[in-house]
Amino acid sequence: MEARRLAVLGAAGGIGRALVARAVLDGWEVIALDLPASLSAHPPPVEAREVDVTDPASVAAAFDGLGPLGGFVNLAGFMTPLAPLSEVSIDTFDEAITGNLRGAFLACQTAAPLLRARGGAMVNIVSGLAAFTRPGFGPYAAAKAGMVSLTKTLALELSPDVRVNAVGPSALDTAFLRGGEGRAEADKVPMDFDAMAAATPLKRMALPDDVVGPTMFLLGPGAAFMTGQVLWVNGGSFMP
Repeated sequence: MEARRLAVLGAAGGIGRALVARAVLDGWEVIALDLPASLSAHPPPVEAREVDVTDPASVAAAFDGLGPLGGFVNLAGFMTPLAPLSEVSIDTFDEAITGNLRGAFLACQTAAPLLRARGGAMVNIVSGLAAFTRPGFGPYAAAKAGMVSLTKTLALELSPDVRVNAVGPSALDTAFLRGGEGRAEADKVPMDFDAMAAATPLKRMALPDDVVGPTMFLLGPGAAFMTGQVLWVNGGSFMP
């Protein structure tokens, strides 16, 4: 039987690496998409393609020739430094919207016809901040809230051929968020991890595998009658 093909955007990050490993274990043929520097720092054990989601030509080139896809996961995104919206510059706001929301639009738009050819599934990784508003995260939260709306619109417009859902995790304990890789090396977000864990009903921070499980579920047959939905993964800290 031909292996299902899964494209993972943001595959070299902490969640991405865990997702690629799980998908390969589950029998998917995975194509890893990420920035050149990220792929160089964490070479994936699968076919890799360079992409910059802020550049439409780069997105088109990354998906060119991939053929029909059984699944597409969008993990690309980044946070800007914490600040009240009244103090956020227009350049910072534009950067957050371009890199998160506009990038998601370009990637989803490009992946859609490849998924339609196979009747595949799309999963956008958003953020709990899309619905659980907190001070200081304005540009990032606005972009992720936009991604939720984007997901729901695509679910309606691509049905019944493609299912489109999202996973909205709380803050994850990863090297990225701790300032150890990617953009976070320059734009470290100050967070009290111990306090966040203590305030969560399950008394710990989320880990990459906590996002991988729901994502793989949404890609698979167990979610065959789900589209336009958001699975909130936050240890009980937010219950919409």
